Amino acid sequence: MSRFVKTLFLLVAAPAIGAANAQASDANASDAKGEWRSLTGDEGRTAWRGWKTEGLPAGWKVEGNVLSKDGEVEDIVSTATYGNFEVEFEWKVSKGGNAGFFYRGTREYDYIYWSAPEYQILDDARHPDGANRLTSAAAAYALYSAPAGIVSPADEWNQARVVVNGEHVEHWLNGLRVVMYELWSKDWKEKLAASKFAKYPHYGLAKQGLLGIQGDHAGSLSIRNMRIRSLPR
Repeated sequence: MSRFVKTLFLLVAAPAIGAANAQASDANASDAKGEWRSLTGDEGRTAWRGWKTEGLPAGWKVEGNVLSKDGEVEDIVSTATYGNFEVEFEWKVSKGGNAGFFYRGTREYDYIYWSAPEYQILDDARHPDGANRLTSAAAAYALYSAPAGIVSPADEWNQARVVVNGEHVEHWLNGLRVVMYELWSKDWKEKLAASKFAKYPHYGLAKQGLLGIQGDHAGSLSIRNMRIRSLPR
């Protein structure tokens, strides 16, 4: 087959590639270039699945650019894995609400929060966890505390940003960096050993893994304008 004919064949055959494969290729290409990719809106329907359920579990819904749930539902995880990245999103919870955003999670345990560090999502004023800075809004749950007075009240939107680059992690809340730590450092290991996660030997060790959003607490949670981009390492 001549080079011209082969090229013509490939151009004609390209549209026959399955839509899912084409989308995956586009996503990988964008991620490799460090371009922003949406994880809500239309993309949210395929960017997430249940921890056990294929596709979005019952109780989760996508309306416009908002991903939301009401009541206790199955946790959701990303359909792709991520290593070094920056993610931005807005969140709000109902009164007394409690949820979390997980990163670099694995499936080696029964729940994602036994392997993945967590950005706490919380109504500090009404949930008991808000009384402890280690478990308050934007804290690295049970390991690194976040300061008081920055989170917006229940039913109001908050801006979150999470940076994970190698061992370096940052949690941002409403434009302020509230947590910064180094995974696998002496300090991190000491804090982990003193926490409830000490009994899970692979907690926080993955260099690449799933994102997750917690749904198994009462109350409502809404996430909007979530986007992610890869970071060079």
